[in-house]
This record gives sequence, structure tokens and C-alpha cells, in this order.
Amino acid sequence: MYTDSHCHLNFPELMSQLDSIQEAMLAAQVTRAMVICTTMEKFDEVHNLAMAHDNMWATVGVHPDNEGVREPSLQDLLDGAARAKVVAIGETGLDYYQMDERKGGRTIADMEWQRERFRTHIRAARQTGLPLVIHTRQASDDTIAILKEEGETGGAGCAGGVFHCFTESQAVARAALDLGFYISLSGILTFKTAADLREVAKFVPDDRLLIETDSPYLAPVPYRGKLNNPSYVPLVAKLLGELRGSSSAAIGELTTRNFLKLFAKTAD
Repeated sequence: MYTDSHCHLNFPELMSQLDSIQEAMLAAQVTRAMVICTTMEKFDEVHNLAMAHDNMWATVGVHPDNEGVREPSLQDLLDGAARAKVVAIGETGLDYYQMDERKGGRTIADMEWQRERFRTHIRAARQTGLPLVIHTRQASDDTIAILKEEGETGGAGCAGGVFHCFTESQAVARAALDLGFYISLSGILTFKTAADLREVAKFVPDDRLLIETDSPYLAPVPYRGKLNNPSYVPLVAKLLGELRGSSSAAIGELTTRNFLKLFAKTAD
């Protein structure tokens, strides 16, 4: 039994193949998938997918690097979170990947819109009690700092969550774990260039580990470069098992238990 904790099945390249993907998931023993919202314009589409399939759940949120889309208000997120099968807030966070001050690109000051959007999501998570799905890319210091600040200003803090598709250092993993977050690993773990990430994968405690595809992106070896889908998540579990002295099946069971614990609303 495996769970894909982060995928984008509403994206056109996957939606057009949904029946065959569901069959492949069944054959691969992938019994659950979280469909992640990246814009408010697509939220209904994501939610409808979750409602139409017993093995799917949804989130509500706007990806940190999406510009030119409807900016989510706190009330937008609260209203979305109140719907059935919406079990988390996000994906949200910070993405400074395109920022390059040396080449005259965007500066840290220019990214204030991302930081404000992130704070809105954190406040929604705090008010609803739902976990956050965090995306951070070349922005880990600010991501951790804002989570800490919002926790302090909000009193009780947020309900935790997951740093998805983790690619950061062990120090960042430790900081996320110290804040109560889980770490989710994707097909990147199988890439030859991911030696440092494999060390992080051995460091994360059993009770804070999740796996994902982030499909349609980042297909694991031996499918790297091809269209990804949730039926490939056992390949992430297989490598994790090798790294941690366990089996693919044991990692699948472990990460599924963690998924059900973190996203408690999946039991509703």
C-alpha cells in the first residue's frame, strides 16, 4: 500500500489519461493520492477530482511562483478549506529560483508579494487547523523565518505540515523537523546527482517521512524525462528502503501511516 502525497492530476497531460493512470495505480498498489491546488482558478477542478474519486483528496492554495493569477484572500482559503475532502492548505511557500540580482533580475525586495501570500496561507492553516503543504526553492532561510514569525504572532502557531519535494540541506531538514513539519521525498531522490539528498533521506525520522511524485514532473529513474504519474511512487519507496535498510513495502506502509496522521481530515 503506497500513498502519493503530492501530485497534479488535474493538469491536462494527466487528466487526459486519468482512467489508465488509475489502472496503473491499482496495479502498483498506490491506494491514495493528494491532488494539489496551485491557483484559485483551478481549485474547483482539483476539488471535483477529489470528490469524484474515493482514493483522492485535495488542497486549496496558490503556488508561490504563480504570477498573474487571482490572489487568494484569507477568506478564499478558509472557504475552500471548509469543503469536503480538502485536507490541507497549499501548496504555498517561497520560490526565489528565477531571482538573480547579479544579472539585473528580481531582488529579495521584489519578492515581498510572495512573502505576503505565504503569510496569508499560514494564517489560514492556523485558523482551520489544517496542515500546510510547503514549497521552498532557493528560499529556505526566509521560509523558515516566516514560519517562526507567524507561529509567534499567532500564539498557538500553525498545524504543521510538510516540506514537499524536499531538495534542501540536512540543516534545513532539521529546522523544518524542529518546527513540527514532515519531509516528503520525490523521484529526485533516484537521480545520480542527488547524493546529498540521499543523505538527508537517511536522516529524517521514520515518523516524519512522506513520499510523492509531484507528477507530471520529476519522474524517477528509470522513467526520468518522461511523464510522471502516481503509479511511480513505489520507485521512490524502493530507493528509500535501500537507503534505510528496509523494504519498499515497509516504506509504503510507513509513509501511508504518516500521511493519514498528518492529513487527519482524510478520515472524514
